[in-house]
Amino acid sequence: MSISRRKFLQSSVIAGGAAATAPYYFMRSARAADELEVGVLFSLTGGLSIVEKSLADATLMAIEEINAEGGVMGKMIKPVVEDGASDPKTYNEKASKLVIQDRVPSVFGSYTSASRKAVLPVFEKRRNLYFYPTYYEGFECSKNVVYTGAVPNQQLSNFIPWIVENLGKKKFFIVGSNYIYPREMAKVSKILIEQAGAEWVADEYLELGHSEWGAMVKKIKDSGCDVVLSNVVGDSVVAFYREFKNQGLTHDTLPICATVTSEIEIAAMGAEFAAGSFTSFPYFQAIDTDANQAFVERYRKYVGDANAVTHHALESSYFQVYLWKQAVEKAGEATPEAIREGVKGQVFDAPNGTVTVDPENLHTYLTPRIAQWDDKGQGTIVDAYDAPVRPLPYVAYGETSENLFCTASGLDTSKL
Repeated sequence: MSISRRKFLQSSVIAGGAAATAPYYFMRSARAADELEVGVLFSLTGGLSIVEKSLADATLMAIEEINAEGGVMGKMIKPVVEDGASDPKTYNEKASKLVIQDRVPSVFGSYTSASRKAVLPVFEKRRNLYFYPTYYEGFECSKNVVYTGAVPNQQLSNFIPWIVENLGKKKFFIVGSNYIYPREMAKVSKILIEQAGAEWVADEYLELGHSEWGAMVKKIKDSGCDVVLSNVVGDSVVAFYREFKNQGLTHDTLPICATVTSEIEIAAMGAEFAAGSFTSFPYFQAIDTDANQAFVERYRKYVGDANAVTHHALESSYFQVYLWKQAVEKAGEATPEAIREGVKGQVFDAPNGTVTVDPENLHTYLTPRIAQWDDKGQGTIVDAYDAPVRPLPYVAYGETSENLFCTASGLDTSKL
């Protein structure tokens, strides 16, 4: 009999805490021969849980689907769920527990670059494998991470020129949360803005989780900008967009064009606050295909909410479990080294379309799209590439498909 995902999450977190204090030999003897354990590490509490709970849900849903179809090589996937608690230090501790104590061969997890950076030393030192589902700033080349979210050339290289050419905007106010992702995305944006013949008039930051946006929005109003490029993250997105409207700004004259704002943040803030603004992602719930519509319905049924929304990082969290399954089956064993080799070149028909793991840099081919948000909280796709684009994590530093910086042999630092 199937249990609800909420009860499963609760019991798994409790069990994980108890396991952390249990003797190591007990934990290993408790592992069934017909199971494959994997780590699931997202923030189930704290400010980032507004997004990360949905990533955990999508991961567990994929695991349940795979198990219902017979599992992996005849074995059931057993998720070991841990709570990153919206805190990089906690992420590091939980990652260490999963890799060293639980000895899982792979972990699916995290949302922010801060949390990814916090766990990265664990996976590289222990030669384990981390599946990271979130769009991120690039500038990373690890043999111990499979990156399934967008990198800047799949999210900004299409967006900035489109804003200039189609919206006629030339003066960008860049605003973000104060940590690595928004700052690195701003660096890429400035290069692309200048290449497009436009200019940036400001580059400003507030702390992650900041909720008082009055002074910042006034600064935007007084700056003379004609477009806002937002790299604001988490529940700060809600406060920012609400204050934007509260001060009389409208997206038809001064649009927010975002790299982070998705269906889930809009559901939290209220659709009226984002209507008319834009976001660039490879996936939107509005993708009009039978495969995506079926995915949305399955997800809503799984979480028990007929109004639940899907979004890019959620969708990546879902399909990366299937890439992992295919990698294990190709390798014929579930060790980190074997899975890493097996995942190279894996192809999967995801809700966003066909995705492929680049065998050189372990990032994922994705299709860039731009959507404008409506008053119902859904995006109308206004621009989309015809085919998936090769991931180039160092595009801001001159990387091209013909001149890769990050390859299977590692990062060529001489090219930076």
